[in-house]
Amino acid sequence: MSSIHVEVVCAFPDVQKVVSLECDPGITLQQALSKSRILDHFPELNLDEIQYGVHGLRQSPDFVLSDNDRVEIYRPLFLSPTEARRLRAESRDRKK
Repeated sequence: MSSIHVEVVCAFPDVQKVVSLECDPGITLQQALSKSRILDHFPELNLDEIQYGVHGLRQSPDFVLSDNDRVEIYRPLFLSPTEARRLRAESRDRKK
């Protein structure tokens, strides 16, 4: 049986981690996360609040991975995109 290549990634503004894995076909997203042990590097993440995706599309933990899939861990946002835009606009207005 041949293996498949999968990457598991997690990023914060100051640190990023990428773990490459060779896995058996049929591995699920949850199994790849466990095998990668990537969450050990980010103890501040609350497992009840994070979401996961593959190539930018949210997926459930039981999603079956394919060769060359990139599993992404989505951390909670500190600001909503709308709030971030509002703050940037206010900052630009103050500089004028």
